[in-house]
Amino acid sequence: MKRMKFLKAILATLLTMVIGAVAAVIIGVSPILGSIGMVLASIATSFIGGGVAMSGLFPEIWTGEMIKAFRNSLESLGWYKKIRGVDNLVSKNNTLNFADLGGDPTVLINNTTYPIGVETLEDANKAITLDKYQTKATKITDDELRGVGYDKFGSVLERHREAIDASKYAKAIHALAPTDHAQKHPVILTTGATATEGGRKKITRADILSLKASFDKLKVPVQGRVLVLCSDHVNDLLSEDQKFAEQFYNYSTGKIANLYGFEVYEFADAPYYTVSSKKKVAFGTSITANDRYASVAFYAPRAVRADGETKTYLQDAKTSPTTQENLVNFRHYSICLPLRNEAIGAIVSDIVTA
Repeated sequence: MKRMKFLKAILATLLTMVIGAVAAVIIGVSPILGSIGMVLASIATSFIGGGVAMSGLFPEIWTGEMIKAFRNSLESLGWYKKIRGVDNLVSKNNTLNFADLGGDPTVLINNTTYPIGVETLEDANKAITLDKYQTKATKITDDELRGVGYDKFGSVLERHREAIDASKYAKAIHALAPTDHAQKHPVILTTGATATEGGRKKITRADILSLKASFDKLKVPVQGRVLVLCSDHVNDLLSEDQKFAEQFYNYSTGKIANLYGFEVYEFADAPYYTVSSKKKVAFGTSITANDRYASVAFYAPRAVRADGETKTYLQDAKTSPTTQENLVNFRHYSICLPLRNEAIGAIVSDIVTA
């Protein structure tokens, strides 16, 4: 039996070499190169067709695919794309290094006193460690790879990437929201009518105007203001009146129009605030009855985002003879945050009291 398999393999290889040589002559290439190329192509095809478990020998390939997927995934996140990417400032230990500017120089108008005073702008270097996102390992047996009628390995990779993406962007919008209320980072409560669900007050256009006024007082440039509305607040605005809804929302594309100088976007994974204190609930913390959904505003030029290392972990089934299962998971480093605790804001749904 083994001898027959061996003879069949030899004959198949010879036939492949002949086909490659003939094809090479037709296209004007050396027959030897054609034979070698056809054999290599046949081997690669057998790896893929015989189960993607062989890909465990090349984890760098899947790492490259994941990096490309992470970059492509932000195409649907307009607010995230507005933030400056600084991947080039990330060091080998997944740390973001940048200069924290210590303010602007004092401007003298019609000065008559000399010598002119001297002041120091206290700039400083800052180092921020990127957030580490890891997925738990997924088990894929060789039987699954050969038995299912779809690309099981590719499907698992896609789900790992999407899971990391969801956490990464939710963490980003949370970081861009102010921790609490202050003049330089206002937190405004909604003032609208009572919503039919959630015991909250609806957002109104007047509330967005209040946030605009706060940014105006801070002299935040209009170009670069971004407002990311949570789903509740988008629905509130659409329900105000039909005429406004038609101007505000493109029903065919789902695009939200700009409003009062803000570039407006919608994002479901918005942060929560404790209404009584106007303090942001820590990321990943359980929500209480006193916490409500919020929309987030920021000045894009004063925020940064960066991606660091992405790494694939693959365990080939050949290393597990008793279970014959492949394991795969990923580690990805990323960060998104405002450079200063200013020119950011939030609109939080107020609680309806009895």
